[in-house]
Amino acid sequence: MSSERERELRRRRKRRKSVTKIKARAAKASASEKEVLAGKLRSLTPGAEELIKRLKLES
Repeated sequence: MSSERERELRRRRKRRKSVTKIKARAAKASASEKEVLAGKLRSLTPGAEELIKRLKLES
């Protein structure tokens, strides 16, 4: 069995990997795709609003 800390770290690493992929897609996304990516970020991470502002996914 893994400890709670190990599970927490695994979740964090997976979240970071997903956010990296979303950032790469956002660079060449259209306006409608950016809305979809913003929704995915919101469901993925608690700090989503800061990321959305930084990546300019919403106006």
